[in-house]
Amino acid sequence: MSAPLAHNHHRPDYFHGLYAITHNVAQLSATALCNQVIAAIKGGARIIQYRHKNLTACQREQQARALLDCCHERAIPLIINDDVALAAIIGADGVHLGRDDMALAAARAQLGEQAIIGTSCYNSIDLALKAQQAGADYVAFGRFFASATKPLALKANPALLQQAKRALNIPLIAIGGITADNGKMLIDAGADMLAAVNGVFAQTEIRVAAQQYAQLFK
Repeated sequence: MSAPLAHNHHRPDYFHGLYAITHNVAQLSATALCNQVIAAIKGGARIIQYRHKNLTACQREQQARALLDCCHERAIPLIINDDVALAAIIGADGVHLGRDDMALAAARAQLGEQAIIGTSCYNSIDLALKAQQAGADYVAFGRFFASATKPLALKANPALLQQAKRALNIPLIAIGGITADNGKMLIDAGADMLAAVNGVFAQTEIRVAAQQYAQLFK
């Protein structure tokens, strides 16, 4: 098993740039998924999140273990979406929690101090402040633009990021329909990272797509 990377407090540069989230392709082999993720990392992704819906527990574990090795060979943290048990079993670097997932304190107890734990705060500064207080390592706001992945997600706007930047002292991730064309305004408003799913993994040239996001942070 790949040991988790040194905690993010020592590597603040993790939280600057592209946060790439795998998309739901059930028929992808673990190898094919790894190749996609390697392409995203080569393009400049700083953090990879494994997001898995509609797979068996066995498939998820197989894919996640393969991804963890790919990421760690390149010193990139792997975050698991929602599934604290899976993150614990494979020794992932952390977990991303949504509103209906396990409480942050419980996830922290299960994964330990080293784990990177992030949480979705949608369009709520109040949720973000509570998350920070509970020990979150980062918070994610969004969606900012129309999103194919989450068409019904709550809408957030750039002013929210400016407000969050003043209120919080942990990294801010922006998510939801973000492209290389509309992402710069969110960075200017205070986003430390831009998260993308289809903007990276649904593209023919994944590395080039990731590079276009990474360029925005230069």
